[in-house]
Amino acid sequence: MKLASLKHGRDGKLVVVSKDLSRCIPADDIATTLQAALDDWANSSPKLQALYSALNAGDVKGEAFDEAACASPLPRAYQWADGSAYVNHVELVRKARNAEMPATFWTDPLMYQGGSDTFLGPRDAIVMPQDEGWGIDFEAEIAVITDDVPMGVSEGNAGDHIKLLMLVNDVSLRGLIPGELAKGFGFFQSKPSSAFSPVCVTPDELDGVWADTKLSLPLVSRYNGDMFGKPEAGVDMTFNFAKLVSHAAKTRPLGAGAVIGSGTVSNKLDGGPGKPVAEGGVGYSCIAEIRMIEMIENGAPTTSFMKFGDTIRIEMFGKDGQSIFGAIDQVVEKG
Repeated sequence: MKLASLKHGRDGKLVVVSKDLSRCIPADDIATTLQAALDDWANSSPKLQALYSALNAGDVKGEAFDEAACASPLPRAYQWADGSAYVNHVELVRKARNAEMPATFWTDPLMYQGGSDTFLGPRDAIVMPQDEGWGIDFEAEIAVITDDVPMGVSEGNAGDHIKLLMLVNDVSLRGLIPGELAKGFGFFQSKPSSAFSPVCVTPDELDGVWADTKLSLPLVSRYNGDMFGKPEAGVDMTFNFAKLVSHAAKTRPLGAGAVIGSGTVSNKLDGGPGKPVAEGGVGYSCIAEIRMIEMIENGAPTTSFMKFGDTIRIEMFGKDGQSIFGAIDQVVEKG
């Protein structure tokens, strides 16, 4: 099934969305918010599924679904932890900082705990109060939402706790990252509010492309209207979502509604860095990667980070060509 949260108060108004994203219907009689549904998922899920089936069959009419009216599926969450499952991306951006990559990065996931109290809606602007020198970048990712996950859950059982999937723009301020990491205490100011797709979906909606807790479809990014990246999300994913959930729950339980991100989707090409779409590659899911490759090939990056007025659109399409999650479509604005 497909769910969304219309903008309403702090936590949105839960609606069930039709498979083709054309219509929606409030789920007030089941749960008023997505968080409330997740808190009682065993009881709410079958009822939401029945409403979803009725909406798709035309048994209930609903109303027109407007992606621009949506908040993030979870407008705020108790937990937002972002991994780096695509180690190719980690390797490239560390090279950009002249930082060596330990061999353990290929065997033990990286993960940071992000701010989850002010998620952006899929059409909300990326507002920056300063000039563009902070190095504004987008990062196209996939995320999962869990139910209650027990501490120490095994990788083999962690996948059972994945209840929903959605897309992410994990906004990064590249100019602030080196100084923060040099302090040895992780990201904070360099990771402003993230944006999520209008719709989240249950894994059964992804029949044939969801296996081994990996989603095997291209993740499409259009930067200022031009194709920037279409890497295959199921390829070069060193750690699947079960591994990421298990990693996050190693020393603590995760509460229902925990959001776990994949990190920037990134593909290699013939064992090396990828190429732009215009040159026959699948492109990139962030600007930092193409800048690193420009540095390797030309000695210096030539692609600038995002400027005020720039736009980024992130979307994923099924094999039938239909948008699965709706689109994250944002503009950078000066606050």
